[in-house]
Amino acid sequence: MIWMLGIFAAGTAVILLAGARLARVADQLADRTGLGEAAVGAVLLGAVTSLPGLVASSTAAWNGLPEMAVSNAVGGIAAQTLFLVVADFFHKPANLEHSAASGTNLFQGSLLVFLLAVPLVAANSPLFSGWAIHPVSVAMPLLYVGGQKIAASVREEAMWIPRQTSDTAEDEPDEENHAKPLRRLIGAFAVLGLITAVAGWMVGNSGIHLVKDLGWRESIVGGLMTAIASSLPELVTTVACVRQGAYTLAVSGIVGGNAFDTLFVAVSDGFYREGSIYHAMNGRQEFLIALAIMMTAVLVAGLVRRERSGPANVGFEGMLLILCYLVAVATMSFG
Repeated sequence: MIWMLGIFAAGTAVILLAGARLARVADQLADRTGLGEAAVGAVLLGAVTSLPGLVASSTAAWNGLPEMAVSNAVGGIAAQTLFLVVADFFHKPANLEHSAASGTNLFQGSLLVFLLAVPLVAANSPLFSGWAIHPVSVAMPLLYVGGQKIAASVREEAMWIPRQTSDTAEDEPDEENHAKPLRRLIGAFAVLGLITAVAGWMVGNSGIHLVKDLGWRESIVGGLMTAIASSLPELVTTVACVRQGAYTLAVSGIVGGNAFDTLFVAVSDGFYREGSIYHAMNGRQEFLIALAIMMTAVLVAGLVRRERSGPANVGFEGMLLILCYLVAVATMSFG
């Protein structure tokens, strides 16, 4: 157990170190390419910081642990949503959801709720699979790509514009970043992504041994331990983005990354060779999915309401997100 926990801790440390650097490179890429913080955060930063979780879920599914695979995927979404509250504590002027006003982020939140509901529908539909892969696993990546295309049009042809206040942060590129070599930025981003993926494999494998060799519950190891450890890049990058003043990038990195994380279940279905992973889910995984939907709805409500200040300067949605997550942890631990 000590050896496995050591590997788990080492992988977690690597994820933390690489994640801190990813935020800076992503902000520079957003300015250098002209794509904007919301687009780079939702697609590039969100996908790359999700690599540890993707590797951990796929590894669990390949080793015949479907509950751990799904719990890791969905538990990570809940944890990452909570990370926005943590980052908000570092944003003193106003509530983070007030400063990061973006129609693209609102749409990404709606897309996330839709993608989270798809596995629930599949789990409660008649059992059907071809080559041990459910049709939903093929449809989900297509739905994600289609959603990102619509998100791009929301940014380019905005039909909804947030009211600007003294605490609203404009997504204005830093002129210094335009001089940075694009090839070098892309290379650094790719290398950091590879490092986090390898660290995710370490975390996933250590979690598998805790389940198989020590008999720990799959839903606890996946939904709490590996989910939080593999989600640490999101925590580090979100806090770093807030401290750099890239508020829209911080929110889009979480919401867009969570939308990408729903694909973990689809990918895990391909690695799980004993049938449909959706029908291998139990009530604990469905509970985690419902929690993620609930927390996303609270976050979107906060982005719409845009409360300037609130309890501990994190707004009503921040306090509600903390409450939701703590109740869920207690339910999973003692239920």
